[in-house]
Amino acid sequence: MQKKRWRKLGFLRRVLTCAIALISLVALFSAHLHLFFPPSQVSMLPDPYKLPTQHEIQYQKLSRERSWIQPHLSKAPLPALKLDGANRSLESNKLWKPPPNRDFTPCVEPTSSYLAPQESRGYLLVHTNGGLNQMRAGICDMVAVARIINATLVVPELDKRSFWQDTSNFSDVFDEDYFITALANDVKIIRKLPKELMIATRAVKHFRSWSGIDYYEQEIASLWDDYQVIRAAKSDSRLVNNNLPPDIQKLRCRACYEALRFSPRIEAMGKLLVDRMRSYGPYIALHLRYEKDMLAFSGCTHDLSIEEANELTAIRENTSYWKVKDIDSTEQRAKGYCPLTPKEVGIFLRALGFPPTTPIYIAAGEIYGGDSRMADITSVFPILMKKEKLATVEELDPFINHASQMAALDYIVSVESDIFIPSYSGNMARAVEGHRRFLGHRKTISPDRKLLVRIFDKVANGTMKEGKKLSSRIIEMHKRRQGSPRKRKGPISGTKGTDRFRSEEAFYVNPLPDCLCQKESTENENITTAVIR
Repeated sequence: MQKKRWRKLGFLRRVLTCAIALISLVALFSAHLHLFFPPSQVSMLPDPYKLPTQHEIQYQKLSRERSWIQPHLSKAPLPALKLDGANRSLESNKLWKPPPNRDFTPCVEPTSSYLAPQESRGYLLVHTNGGLNQMRAGICDMVAVARIINATLVVPELDKRSFWQDTSNFSDVFDEDYFITALANDVKIIRKLPKELMIATRAVKHFRSWSGIDYYEQEIASLWDDYQVIRAAKSDSRLVNNNLPPDIQKLRCRACYEALRFSPRIEAMGKLLVDRMRSYGPYIALHLRYEKDMLAFSGCTHDLSIEEANELTAIRENTSYWKVKDIDSTEQRAKGYCPLTPKEVGIFLRALGFPPTTPIYIAAGEIYGGDSRMADITSVFPILMKKEKLATVEELDPFINHASQMAALDYIVSVESDIFIPSYSGNMARAVEGHRRFLGHRKTISPDRKLLVRIFDKVANGTMKEGKKLSSRIIEMHKRRQGSPRKRKGPISGTKGTDRFRSEEAFYVNPLPDCLCQKESTENENITTAVIR
């Protein structure tokens, strides 16, 4: 009897030991999941090594949706830095958490003194210039200019002669009908100049850069005495950032963030790309501005071969409308004027604490140097997606030969991302940052390139290593560079003339205080009032 009792006790001990071990394994596995995603996301988390199936995504927006095949990952993600489960979950939540918006909300309605458009004095033709986002800002400014000089605005003509040679018309990129209707109470807009004025003499003007309301009300409006048609030869940076009447500033925001929608076809495709990125969980939109045109324009050749540097120099010298030809690449980079390289971006993201399983959308055209240039960042962050991976050839076919339409798709995915990170502060980076501020100060991390390149050079020459010390330093540098609310920056002290305007933060980078108001709740009454801060 005694032996049988001991046998039963031994058996029970073994069962209990196995049960405890199993519970420990389950707890450990749960902690690892919480490292990479917030708890609310764990239940819907796809296997990071196997992208979600067609059935799991269940898209029904486009007729060719079922032909999409999920891209294949060539490598499993690298192991993340080891932390205990609780700390890893906390760090992950902090990574994805947006900055506090301090109850700022859009306030773009006109004031009580704002009048409907008066009788038009003539027609304003606009030739936009630059890439998509440069044209967008110019179009919105020309809406304001048309209001100031009391003109009928003819739907602007898009730039077809720039570096990208895009043949798109306004209606190919933007929703023309909505644009006209949405601004009907502000400016009269027509699609084409009346036939009887097609051969009329026009006043062709290069509007002065960063001009105020007096310039347009006096010098430009005086042209109506002799002409029925004024043609703006360029549209970029023709209106000052600050010191305009509140209703004009609000009109600029209504034009940019409400009236100037992309065409229905682009909106549908952009939404589809966003949904497909969301199937991986929270994602970063990385505006990796490491394309041939940018490197040639900026003169940045760090880490490039002699042959590549010579090719970029030749492009710059042969592009007539790029005025600066002789550029010192080392000096440019030291000043923070160069885009970060793909390798540098990989170091930056890892230092911020993003794990290898982070889904990243590459918002860019063709990266200079192709896959070989992307190898370093791909080895660290293998879930790198772009339009060509997320969509089929057939789905992208309508957009593929039109740079502005392709850029519009990137713009949509970037604005809707959980975190937006630009490698360079170009036109798209600034436009997306401003739009995200307008929509509630969504998280935008702006790399401090001037300080970062010094760190990257130390890593390259072996005087500093990747690890906790480097990570802490980079995180500290960027605590206040995450898109939290603040007023638009004015000019740099001591600057004069054109340089003074150039040094200001552009209007569309930060529409606060003109178009964002802070809600204040009164204690005695359950009402909320909007106050500009």
